[in-house]
Amino acid sequence: MVYTAIKCDHLGYVLNFWFSPALVVGLALGLFFDYLPHRPFHERDRWKNARVYPSPILNILILGQNYHLIHHLWPSIPWYNYKPAYEAVKPLLDAKGSPQSLGILEGKKDFWSFIYDIFLGIRLHHKKAAD
Repeated sequence: MVYTAIKCDHLGYVLNFWFSPALVVGLALGLFFDYLPHRPFHERDRWKNARVYPSPILNILILGQNYHLIHHLWPSIPWYNYKPAYEAVKPLLDAKGSPQSLGILEGKKDFWSFIYDIFLGIRLHHKKAAD
């Protein structure tokens, strides 16, 4: 496709109207639908392996994915009912210690961990020696 675009003098069109939007959408989907709902990737406990970061604006912009923990706990709930479901089970989530904030501005370590993940994202996990 790129070769044909170069030969037909349409490379600018392909870059501006195909590659650039695909890059922007791919980054946005990766950030808001995968990375932020699941960070910091330390928990396997079903009550703590995803998060909720309530926001009426984000609820509209990212189609309820800011209530992603609801999806993990009850996958049959449709995305447009995540917010009401969250409001109904918030006391239970509080009792279970489920993360209910974005978590990137809670401390210096969290912020720099977020920046590291965005720009580099390579984590080496070492197995702990058996005691």
